[in-house]
Amino acid sequence: GNRWPASHTLDVGRLYRLALEKAPAGAQLYAAAEEGIPLREIAETIGRHLNVPVVSIPPEKAADHFPGFPFITLDITMPNADTRRTLGWEPVHPGLMADLENGHYFTRNRSRPTAGGQSD
Repeated sequence: GNRWPASHTLDVGRLYRLALEKAPAGAQLYAAAEEGIPLREIAETIGRHLNVPVVSIPPEKAADHFPGFPFITLDITMPNADTRRTLGWEPVHPGLMADLENGHYFTRNRSRPTAGGQSD
């Protein structure tokens, strides 16, 4: 049931520029176009595109299952209304789920060399 915020890198880049130009000193800004997306939806979409099964893991076992993600069980949301209002920031690029559905993260780059120097 936990959620993670998300934002397209190009929208974040624009936000940083606006922050440098307009943000009052000490302003607390959140670079999240989407305040919180259920991790379950993210995992299901990635699993579907990679054709791997997705199963629920009890929270107490998640850290062991995902050792590189110590924050996997955190419910993180980032309200963005103040950031939008303060800077006039309006994200225009696809949200995370639309971007994942686009499928370009899941295609193999045939020209990228592998560890042995051979192309995929």
